[in-house]
Amino acid sequence: MLAGLFVLLLVLITLGVPILLVMGAVGLAGILLTPNLVPALFPQKMFAMLDNFSLLALPYFILAGELISAGGISKKLVEFAETVVGHWRGGLGHASVVASMVFAGVSGSSVADTSAIGSILVPAMKDNGYKPGFAASLVACAGTIGAIIPPSMTMIVYGSMANVSIGGLFMGGIIPGILIGIGLMIVIRIYSFAPAFPELRRTSGKFNLRRVGRALVSVWPALLAPVLVVGGILSGAFTATEAGVVACFYGFVVGFFIYRKLKLADLPRIFIRAGITTAMVSGIIGMAGAFGWLLSYLNFNDIVLAGIIHVTGAKLGVMLLLMAIMLVLTMFVDSLAILIILIPVAVVIGRSFGIDEFQLGLLMVMATQIGSTTPPVAVLLFVATSIAGCTYNETIRYCWAFIIAEVTVLLMVVFWPDLASWIPHHFLG
Repeated sequence: MLAGLFVLLLVLITLGVPILLVMGAVGLAGILLTPNLVPALFPQKMFAMLDNFSLLALPYFILAGELISAGGISKKLVEFAETVVGHWRGGLGHASVVASMVFAGVSGSSVADTSAIGSILVPAMKDNGYKPGFAASLVACAGTIGAIIPPSMTMIVYGSMANVSIGGLFMGGIIPGILIGIGLMIVIRIYSFAPAFPELRRTSGKFNLRRVGRALVSVWPALLAPVLVVGGILSGAFTATEAGVVACFYGFVVGFFIYRKLKLADLPRIFIRAGITTAMVSGIIGMAGAFGWLLSYLNFNDIVLAGIIHVTGAKLGVMLLLMAIMLVLTMFVDSLAILIILIPVAVVIGRSFGIDEFQLGLLMVMATQIGSTTPPVAVLLFVATSIAGCTYNETIRYCWAFIIAEVTVLLMVVFWPDLASWIPHHFLG
C-alpha cells in the first residue's frame, strides 16, 4: 500500500498537479483503499490538524509581512544595508544579505523576504553589471533566512505539530540565521576575486560614518520592528501568537504614520493577499496533515525508524541520514508538505535517540529552506528568476555555491547542538 501511494504521489507531481491537490488525492485514495477506514476520516483529520491554537499566529505574521512590504520598510532596510556594507567588494550583494537578515526579523517568510528585497536590489544589481542569474540566485538563497531568523511561519507549523515551544524555536534560529548570512557573504567575497566577476569589485565608495548616521535616523522605525517582536518574546512580554498581532499593529503604524507609504485604500488589497496566502498555506497544512495521519496509520513512521536504525544506530549518523533524506525529498516535492509529513517521524526519531528538541526543529526548518533553493522544485529560485527576468537555467548555474554555504551551516548545527539550543535553554530553562 505504501509503495503504491508514493508511486501515485510522484506520478501526479511529475504531471504538474498542484501539491495541494496531490496530497488530497493521494490521501483520500489511500483511505478508500484501506480496510476499516471510511472517507469521512479525511476531512476529520484535516480539521484536527488545523484545530491548533499555535497556528493562530500564522495569519497574523502573513498579514504583518504584507503590511510591512507595502509600508516601505523593506526599501529603508535596503538603503541602510547599502550604507553599512556597500563599500565592500560586492557591496550590493552583501547589502542584499544584510537586508534579508534584518527583514527576516519582521516578515517570518522566506518568500516575502525574497520578493521584498529582490524587487529592490535585483534591478540595482543588474544596473551595476551583475549577471541576472547571479543576482537571482543570491537573493533567493538569502531569502531562506526569512524563515530561520525569528519570527518564522515555518517554525510555527513545526512547533504546533511537534508540541515544541514556538518561542524557543524562534530563539534557536538566531545563531543559525546569522551564520547563514555570514556564509553567503563569504561566498560573495570569494566570487569577487574571480576574473569572470569584475562587477563584484565595484563599491559604493568609502565607509562614511556620517552617512550611516543619517540612514539610521531614517531607518530606526524599521530596525525597531524585529527588536520589538523578538525582544518581546525573549522577555516574556507576549507569546509568539501575540507577537504576530504586535507585528501587524507596528507594521501598520510605521507604514501609515511614519513612512506614509501605506494608505487606507491599500488595506483591502493587503487583506485579500494575506487571506489568499493564509488559505493556501492552511490548505497545504490540512491536506498534508491528513496524508501524514494515513502514513502513520500504515506504520510509515515505524518503517522509517527501523530503516534508519538498520543503517546506523548512532545519534549523529541518524541526524545526518534524516537531513539527507529531507534534502533529497525537497528537491522534488514542496518543502512545507515534506516538513508536515515527516514531523511525526522526526519526533519519534528524536525521542528515540535523545536529540534536543530545539536542535531537531531548527535542522528540519533549515533543511526545508535549503530545499526551497534546490532544483528542480525550488520556489525561491522561481520567485527570484521572475524578478530578475532571466531564465531558470541561468539562475541554477550560480546557486550551487550559495547552497553549499547553507548546507555547511546545517552540518555545523548537526555537530554543535548549542548553536540552536543554547539560547532557548538559557531563557526557557
